[in-house]
Amino acid sequence: MLAPSLPRGQRSESDDYSNRWEIERMAKKSAKKSSAKKPAAKKTTAKKATAKKAVKRTPNAAFMKPLSSSPALAAVIGERPMPRTEVTKRLWDYIKKNKLQDSKNRRMINADDKLGAVFGGKKQVSMFDMTKLVGKHLK
Repeated sequence: MLAPSLPRGQRSESDDYSNRWEIERMAKKSAKKSSAKKPAAKKTTAKKATAKKAVKRTPNAAFMKPLSSSPALAAVIGERPMPRTEVTKRLWDYIKKNKLQDSKNRRMINADDKLGAVFGGKKQVSMFDMTKLVGKHLK
């Protein structure tokens, strides 16, 4: 059988007892925490005074090796042998000078007559595919 419920605002003795017990438990817990926390002694270790040497970054020899270009690519970037990094820079200079980047999707390159020969006859090439296609024209 269910115990009769008390009207609102009235509490039974068992409620008072459980609340008192809960308060005492919380007080003991907080007392333990405050007594348990002792400031730890700071360690005094001598810091090493070694200065790090600045290591100069060396370029990758494979990217810096001068390569000769095919006649189709030479019409765009020039005749002399140059590293891949310089080839890419010159291609981007040519693309920006002639405004060959797609106006809506800037990742796409619209090929003109000279670049069409380099891109294998494709009208539009992604900038990520461009280096793959140009690599075929370098020796």
